[in-house]
Amino acid sequence: MVDIVLLVGRLVLIALLYLFLFAAVRAGIGYVRAAGPAARGVRLAIAVVEGPRELKGVSIPIAGPIVIGRSPGADIVIADDFVSSAHARVTPTPDGAAVIEDLDSTNGTVVNGARISGAVALASGDAVDLGTVRLKVVKA
Repeated sequence: MVDIVLLVGRLVLIALLYLFLFAAVRAGIGYVRAAGPAARGVRLAIAVVEGPRELKGVSIPIAGPIVIGRSPGADIVIADDFVSSAHARVTPTPDGAAVIEDLDSTNGTVVNGARISGAVALASGDAVDLGTVRLKVVKA
């Protein structure tokens, strides 16, 4: 009986290891794909124009999908009561631009003064408002 329990435990451990490796490889592929537009010289970044003192003036290159929110697990963490845990996601496109999409946030995402409901293309100079925080898309 003990042998069967140990065998099942080993099989479960091996299955978990393979799942972990699969997740690690999948994440690595995302980083490799994200380097495409940057390798061609087209680079955009997100700069914090208005918001918390700690973030003002910070610029983050858009090299891969960036989740913006209040949660510590977000790529850009904004400590603002009007920003949802996972508020918006910015993703680079193969042509060097970027796309932003609202992640069903409570207060919504505003791009250039218009509230968005789906994915919207971003270009250099676009303003993005998340709660009381204003971000600007700039050339990196």
